Formats: sequence, C-alpha cells, structure tokens
Amino acid sequence: MLNKFKKQREAMLINQLQARDISDQRVLETFKQVPREKFIKQDLQRYAYTDNPLAIGQGQSISQPYVVAKMCQLAELTGSERVLDVGAGSGYQAAILSLLAKQVFTIEIIEDLAKQAKIKLQKLSYKNVEVIYGDGQLGFKEEAPFDLIISAAASSTIPLSWKKQIKISGKIILPLITQRGQELVRLTKEKTAFKQESFGLVAFVPLV
Repeated sequence: MLNKFKKQREAMLINQLQARDISDQRVLETFKQVPREKFIKQDLQRYAYTDNPLAIGQGQSISQPYVVAKMCQLAELTGSERVLDVGAGSGYQAAILSLLAKQVFTIEIIEDLAKQAKIKLQKLSYKNVEVIYGDGQLGFKEEAPFDLIISAAASSTIPLSWKKQIKISGKIILPLITQRGQELVRLTKEKTAFKQESFGLVAFVPLV
C-alpha cells in the first residue's frame, strides 16, 4: 500500500504540478515527501492524489494539491521564515509549510479539527509546527511578526490583525472574495502600503 501511494504521489507531482506552472524545486521536493493520504479519512485515502479537494468533516476540506502548491510557490520561502497558517484543517498544508520554512504556527477555530491536526502532525514527526485552537481572523499576536501569513479559507476582507502582524517585506496569501469571485491574491508589505497581486480564480471554503 505504501508503494502504491508513493507511485500516486510521484504521478501527482508530474501530472498535476509540473504539468501546470509549479516550477519551484523546493516546493516540488516537499510535495514528493509529504504523505497526503495520512491527512484524510481512511475511506477516502484511495482519492488522496486526485486533483480535487476532499472532505475532512465539520464542513471543511483538504485543499486540492495544485492550489496548495501554487500558494507555497507564491510564498517564495527560503527556509528561514516564521509562518502563520490560518485554517489548520487536516494539517496537510502545515506539514508542507514545515519543510519549506523554519517555524509554522497553524491556527484552527474548530476545536475537533485542531485536536486531530495536532495528533497527526506529532505522529508524523513534524516538529517545527505548533497547532493553536483559536480564531485565525485575529492572527496570533503572541508570536508576531511573521514573514508569511497564509490562509486556506476565503475572506471578503483582509483582517487588519494580519496586516499588523506581518513584517516589512512579508507576504499575506489568501483567496479574497471579490466581484469576480474568489481570487488568489498575494499582498507584500512595503514601508507605507501593501502591494497586491492577483493570480486567478479559485474555490475555497469560507473563513469562519
């Protein structure tokens, strides 16, 4: 079974990531290492490497692999960063980020999901991830400022707390709800303002 999932993971890398626009070698190597099947329910594991989000309970989902990879590539991480991951969900994105950054704080407002994510991440030995049960819209001021704040849930506004808790030259990446729909945006904090860029339409669960 392990060999089966490994082959599926390698196929995902080629067919879903490299075949599109994922070219960051650190991101690709990380996706090759993280076992997505470990972050979903057993009855859905056969779909672990399909090009789709999957339900994880509580009305939430684990994001489509390509979209997670796209967000990580936009983050341009070098390995020295401190990251706030908003919406821990299953813990999969936090696991990916943990191999790309120095320290990851992942916050989840649904207590049961936070507990499950913490157990999974500890069991799989992702030691530089801290799971917090709390409201991600408030950020996590106890550990601010961050080099990156990344959200796996859509919001119609960018919380002021995030803007305050990000470093100069740091990035905020999220699906932003606009008149066009949900747009994947990256904000880079400059000295007096934020530079905002859009990278196409996406579909995420709403930020709660």
